[in-house]
Amino acid sequence: MSYHEIAKSMIDRLPEDKMIFVINMLEGLDEMSGLDLYPDFKPNAETIAAIEELENGGGTVFTGSTEDLFKQLMED
Repeated sequence: MSYHEIAKSMIDRLPEDKMIFVINMLEGLDEMSGLDLYPDFKPNAETIAAIEELENGGGTVFTGSTEDLFKQLMED
């Protein structure tokens, strides 16, 4: 049995609510190894516009805590 077959067999036995853990581990492997697990991923127009805005000196960069960010968002 190949490693792919073993992994698929193990994944098939996991309940759906545990799949997020597998996804998180695979994404971590992606980052650590330099592999591109999402080669076909294309950001949508809104995301591209937001990236370009930040690259051109626009937008708002938040440097506080997550708690502070959510407080600010709730105030707006």
